[in-house]
Amino acid sequence: MARVKINMPAHIIATATIPVRITDINYGNHVGNDAFVAMVHEARMQWLKQWGYTELELEGIGLIMSDLAIEFIKESFYGDTVEVKIAAGEISRVSFELYYEFTTKRGNDHILLAKAKTGMVCYDYGAKKVAPVPVKLGVVLKP
Repeated sequence: MARVKINMPAHIIATATIPVRITDINYGNHVGNDAFVAMVHEARMQWLKQWGYTELELEGIGLIMSDLAIEFIKESFYGDTVEVKIAAGEISRVSFELYYEFTTKRGNDHILLAKAKTGMVCYDYGAKKVAPVPVKLGVVLKP
């Protein structure tokens, strides 16, 4: 079976820090896949907040996540503090890619936990249709 492989772009546009909560732990005693999805969302919200944005208010439009892929690499546990680096990928007229790299530090070791990619579509919720990527956001996304 072919595994998902995600190649993180070099230009990092933001870093988020997320502590692993006890509610993130599953029956295998490690962070569950659903919790990693929530961390993707939290990291994106922290990045947007740095620019005064939300997913519903970003230069007059909102965002919709059109796809998500996660490559799980190592387990994460209760007590870990996860650092999430965010990078931008391809930008089209109405959408863009965000990449996420999840790491933690245990002792002197930096451990790569997972990588993820989301497709984000700009959306005018009032008009109920896709919208162009705002110029200011395009500047934020480009290296």
